[in-house]
Formats: sequence, structure tokens, C-alpha cells
Amino acid sequence: MSMTVLYDAPGPKTRRNSTIASVISAVAILAGLAWVFFTLAAPRVSANGAEQPGMFDESRLDILSDPEVWGAFGGGVVDTLRMAGAAAILAIVVGILFSFGRTAASKWIRVPTSILLELFRGMPLLLLILFVFLLFSTGSYWAGVLGLGIYNGAIIGEALRAGIVSLPKGQREGGLSVGLTSLQTRFLIEFPQAFRQMLPIILAQLVVLLKDTSLAYVVGYPELARTIKNLQNFYGSRYLFTLFAVGFVIYLVMNLTLSYIARYAAKRSGPKLGKITPEAPKIPGAEGTRAITMPRGGSQHGEAGNSHW
Repeated sequence: MSMTVLYDAPGPKTRRNSTIASVISAVAILAGLAWVFFTLAAPRVSANGAEQPGMFDESRLDILSDPEVWGAFGGGVVDTLRMAGAAAILAIVVGILFSFGRTAASKWIRVPTSILLELFRGMPLLLLILFVFLLFSTGSYWAGVLGLGIYNGAIIGEALRAGIVSLPKGQREGGLSVGLTSLQTRFLIEFPQAFRQMLPIILAQLVVLLKDTSLAYVVGYPELARTIKNLQNFYGSRYLFTLFAVGFVIYLVMNLTLSYIARYAAKRSGPKLGKITPEAPKIPGAEGTRAITMPRGGSQHGEAGNSHW
């Protein structure tokens, strides 16, 4: 079975150079990790001249045996997921509304929606959360939910709008031709296809939303990052690295889990390949034959007469 490639197969010299580059890169990465490890493990001198143990010393890790520490981390994780879940639902709803407004036929709807969308996309998320908290006095939880939902909803709305615009015009024309209104065509025909097409981007943005919950510390919400800071204030700066290392692992587990779900959903929502039909029976002596393109105006007789070529 022949195979067509868009590049030449690498030769021995190229393969050798690629192997050498891979080995050098691996050694450089391992050397960098070793340098970080030994730097953190080495004792250090504080500002007052006292020598402090390394970051991996047992005196900095004894805090991990305290059940109250893990209880605080558990509460921070629950509060983080509670805010992220509510904000994700709000972001999807806001994104749908923005996508419908941005693609509306009336400029009285389309133009104001575009201005609001660009305003929310351009505003720093930290300032948006603080703005909602100070202006509407919603409390720390709802300030974070509204800020995260509106900001990420604007980004999701723009992604959905791009998905709607990228659809063939025949989709909309087909809906209108069977008697559906413009809104019904948008909601029943165009939007489901655009949402499925942009689902990987939406889920990736929800991963960003989960990480951005750490910005709610500015309004005093006890999410995971704020929990780490509170524990550090209670137990002392001696355990700062240990607490942040545990928080890093927890954030990593949550984000990798959500990323895996996003990749799985993107794979499931992708185009489905049709069933593979059985191979046609091979004709002896026909392995090297190639298709012949007939000149324009050729007839069946001419095709039959030229088949021996």
C-alpha cells in the first residue's frame, strides 16, 4: 500500500542530530530540576543573620501532620469549586446571550452588545471583581461569581459568535425556507452546531475560570489561595513554602482533571468517521495501475479504447 507524505523522510544525519538534540535537552532539563531541588534544600540566612533550614527540612513539614491544616485545605477546595461551578454556569448563559446579541440583525441590539462585550473583555478581571464588590455590595462570594461569570461569558460569547458565523449560509437559508423565524433558525439550527464546534474552546476557558477563582482573595473570599495565606498568617512564614507546595499540587490536580474532561469532551464532540467499507478484491497484475484523467469531451468509446494505457 503506497503512502503520500508532505516531506522527505529524514536521513541518517538528520536522525543523528535529532537524537543528539533530544539527549542534550533532556540533560539540560534534569540539570535545571536538580539545581532547583538543591537550591531549595540548602540552608539559608535570614535578614537578621540567623541560619534557617532548607525548604525540605523536617521542621518545615511537621505542619502536614496537623488535621486542622487539611481541614482548612478541604474547606478552601470546596469554596473554590463552589464559586467556579456557579461562575461557569453564569459564564455559559452570558456567553449565549452575548453571541445572540452580537449576531442580531438589528443594529440597536448588535452595537450595544458589541460595546459591552469589548468593555468586559478589556477590563482586568481583578478590577471587575472588586468593582462588583464595591458598587453592588454583593458580598465576597457573589462578587467573585459575577466577576468571573461576566468576564469569561464575554470570551465564550465571542467564541460562539465565531462558530455561528463560520457555519455555511445554507444552514440558515434552509431553516428560513421551511417556515422558521430568524430567531428559531438561530436557536434550533445554528446555535447547536456552533456550540458543539466551539465546545473545546469553551471547556478550555472554564479551566482558566477555575484558576482565576484565586483572584477572589481581593474581596476576602476564603478560596484555596486565601486559605493558604490565612494558614501562613496563623502558623508563621516558616511554613510558607510547604503550604504553597500543597496548594500547588491541589490546583494541579483540579486543573488536570478538568483539562482531561475537556479533551475527552472535545474528542467525543468531534466529527465521527464513517464505517470503513471492505476492500475491493485485488485484481492480479493491477497493483501498479494508475487512474487516467480523460480529456474534456471524451466519450465512453474513447475511455474504453484508452483503457489499455
